[in-house]
Amino acid sequence: MNCILIDDETPALKLLEDNVKQIPFLNIVACCKNPVQLLDLLRVHQVDLIFLDIQMPGINGLELLASIKHPPMVIMVTAYPEYALDGFNLDVVDYLVKPVPFSRFLKAVQKANALYEIRQPKARYIQPENDDIFVNANYSLVKVRMQDITYIEGLKDYVRINLAEGNPVITRMSLKTLEERLNTTKYMRVHKSFMIALDKIESIQKTHLMVAGVEIPISDAYRQALQAYVQEKNF
Repeated sequence: MNCILIDDETPALKLLEDNVKQIPFLNIVACCKNPVQLLDLLRVHQVDLIFLDIQMPGINGLELLASIKHPPMVIMVTAYPEYALDGFNLDVVDYLVKPVPFSRFLKAVQKANALYEIRQPKARYIQPENDDIFVNANYSLVKVRMQDITYIEGLKDYVRINLAEGNPVITRMSLKTLEERLNTTKYMRVHKSFMIALDKIESIQKTHLMVAGVEIPISDAYRQALQAYVQEKNF
């Protein structure tokens, strides 16, 4: 989840940043110290979650939240417990009172992540008649040309489809699900976290291979199948 951190106190902001960096499913888009910065960032970034302080110069966090027409999810992080009801009336995910123990912080972000997962459209995979696929990415269906795929990396509940040209496409789907749908004569799983396009292999070593200049590990579970492929193609 993409998140923004806002607190006008530098030590508090730094502590919050350190906590967020320990959570693998959180990606910090920006840290800011005043509401104007936050509003500017929301205009240009896709943001899923805001960690929001209350007492700030100019406008407090609750007033700021009420002014945003379609706000992302919000976790309040404040030294003022008396505003908790106001926060929940604005549908905040959680209300954390400083100093926040990491265990309490973790519980709040797990709650936010569960809500995020519920709200995401289920990953769809469409195999058209030609050699392309469509996957959900960035809230839309994105076409991926099969001939452009170099390798695919599994990232727990997501896959990153790396292409010969252009940016990778990241979609919420397991590597196993995608593997079941791809043509096994053109793509091969070589590791629990990697699948490669066979025609993009540049070289093969005992423990790894090179695809598009990237070193991909080969695990024991998949080595035999890869060796069989190489032997079939070897003159």
